[in-house]
Amino acid sequence: MTGDAILERGAERLQQLSDRAAATGGPAAKLAEPLAEDAVLLRRMKPSLIAARLKGDAPTDLEPGSGAVAAPPAPRARRNGEGGGPNPILVIGGALLVGIVLAKVLDWRGHAHPRD
Repeated sequence: MTGDAILERGAERLQQLSDRAAATGGPAAKLAEPLAEDAVLLRRMKPSLIAARLKGDAPTDLEPGSGAVAAPPAPRARRNGEGGGPNPILVIGGALLVGIVLAKVLDWRGHAHPRD
């Protein structure tokens, strides 16, 4: 059936998207499991399977969450020191220092040309 092929293609794309999201980690990894569950749901909604269930040829008492989907790989935890970039406290301190120096320079130049 063409409906089966369309749903299988959609389920395959969702599974690929789920695998990609799990591999990237971060906020996208949170979407990996729901996308994998959606792929299983699409596979269960094929018109031929629905027709078989109506005739009584296919099981109708499947457990939620059971399916032919492998669990997405767990995101790799970051350890201290990984992630790169400067220490945030040093960046904030540097910005504060630059702000103070800039304010002093502007104040000093303001005395050179008073508006009185």
